[in-house]
Amino acid sequence: MRWRPSLFLHRYGPRGAVHKRWLAAFAVSVTLAAPLQAEPVVVAALGDSLTQGYGLPQGDGLVPQLQAWLDAQGVETRLINAGVSGDTTAGGLARIDWTLTPDVQALIVGLGGNDFLRGIDPALTRSNLDAILDRAEARGLPVLLIGLHSAGNYGPEYKAAFDAIFPDLAAAHGALLYPDFFEALTSDDGPGIDPELMQADGIHPNAKGVALVVQSLGPKVLELIDRVE
Repeated sequence: MRWRPSLFLHRYGPRGAVHKRWLAAFAVSVTLAAPLQAEPVVVAALGDSLTQGYGLPQGDGLVPQLQAWLDAQGVETRLINAGVSGDTTAGGLARIDWTLTPDVQALIVGLGGNDFLRGIDPALTRSNLDAILDRAEARGLPVLLIGLHSAGNYGPEYKAAFDAIFPDLAAAHGALLYPDFFEALTSDDGPGIDPELMQADGIHPNAKGVALVVQSLGPKVLELIDRVE
């Protein structure tokens, strides 16, 4: 027979405050016994067109593909796409404070490519990224820094100075480091990036290329989420 509160009250006593309190207590006990749903960890991905998903249909960019990968791992996470095409490290620094809203619990930083393309002094790039990491550190947020390896367009000294920025800053701030955004796209036939994984501009990965980046980057993002307190 199905349990009915009205039947209980009819058999065991008149309706009254005592029984109302009993029913309220019963409802509370049922609520407390129900499993609590964990709130998703909120991660902001601050970056440029590589983060934003330039040239790709909605759903094929880095952030949505990474979100799908995390969902498949059963990780309760909500990624915020804070990528802006054409952004430099200076642009990222200019908007870091309003990117780090109160609900953000971790930060991915993927900036520097446009600095290299414009030949910006690596010392300035370093200073901007250092300031971004300072902001995150002040909030007590764990950070994953995505690095880049520059080409030799501006000579060996520029390349050495630029490439050193990311490991140096990650070590100085205790941040996680993914050394090179493009490392998963390197061709098996040579040292360069596989053109089959790139869009026509040769700068941005296509959907297949992004999927490979996500597979390689994903475990580092899991480490980042594990650092959230």
